[in-house]
Amino acid sequence: MLVNTVSLMIGFVVLIFAADYFVKGSAAIARNFGISPLIIGLTIVGLGTSAPEILVSSISSWQGNAGLAVGNAIGSNIANIGLVLGATALISPILIHSSIVRRELPILLVISLASFGLIIDGDLSFVDGALLITALVLFLFWLAYAAKISRQTLSDPLSQEFSDEIPNNIPTSKALLYALAGLIGLLLSSKLLVWAAVNIAVSFGISDLVIGLTIIALGTSLPELATSIAGVLKKESDLAIGNIIGSNIFNLLAVLCLPGLISPGAIDENVILRDFPFMLLMTILLLGLSCKVKGQSKLGRFKGLIMLSLFLGYLAKLYLDTVVTII
Repeated sequence: MLVNTVSLMIGFVVLIFAADYFVKGSAAIARNFGISPLIIGLTIVGLGTSAPEILVSSISSWQGNAGLAVGNAIGSNIANIGLVLGATALISPILIHSSIVRRELPILLVISLASFGLIIDGDLSFVDGALLITALVLFLFWLAYAAKISRQTLSDPLSQEFSDEIPNNIPTSKALLYALAGLIGLLLSSKLLVWAAVNIAVSFGISDLVIGLTIIALGTSLPELATSIAGVLKKESDLAIGNIIGSNIFNLLAVLCLPGLISPGAIDENVILRDFPFMLLMTILLLGLSCKVKGQSKLGRFKGLIMLSLFLGYLAKLYLDTVVTII
């Protein structure tokens, strides 16, 4: 057990640093080729921050642990809203000015509902996976179009926030090394994480779904937590919430599709009866709390406390369900 725990911790540390290098290198390469910061931020950085979930889900699905992959996608979305945005809003209120961010919120809800509709029959098939990845391509095209329009009108504050964050002084050769090192680190750490997580699940007699919903989901959400807190401290609140919304969309389209494409099959009924409905609840709550009040869209400390409390309640529910199952 000690070896598995240490391996899990090492995996998370390497994963976080590898994701950072991969995003930094990829973003710098794109910027050096003249791509606008807003397009880079919405697409390359957005996918890059979901790279940990993508790699972990790919490897776990390939090894036949589809429950861990599904749990990782759904659990990360729950953690992103409840833990990351909840904790971030407690530190500093999140003001939403970006029109792109406000448009992404209902898109996130639509994608969440559509994804639930695909798996509500208790099966994640190859066709389901293909539909999700097709939707991912369409969403990326929409992001590029929205970024182009906003760039032309110079109207979206998210553009300047991305411009400030994306490195502009890294030579292409060095950026390639960053991206390659990050990718290798992501692959190795993801493989280590899946190995350790599966061993822990077997040792405690719990399902890989629960491990994916908790330990793996929390670990792969750490980059988003760091990015969001740093964003609000720098007064870049649109960047903070924009990263979360984008990450959640990518988790459903680019992560949830992988078990269907690689290892299609039945889904644990708890996903349909407990986990996905709670994720939908948190998504609807986020949309409601983000609505404009007196002309201002804001996630204050009280709203952050609500989201964080619901997340902790969900973890307690998972714990109780797991204890009952083991007994």
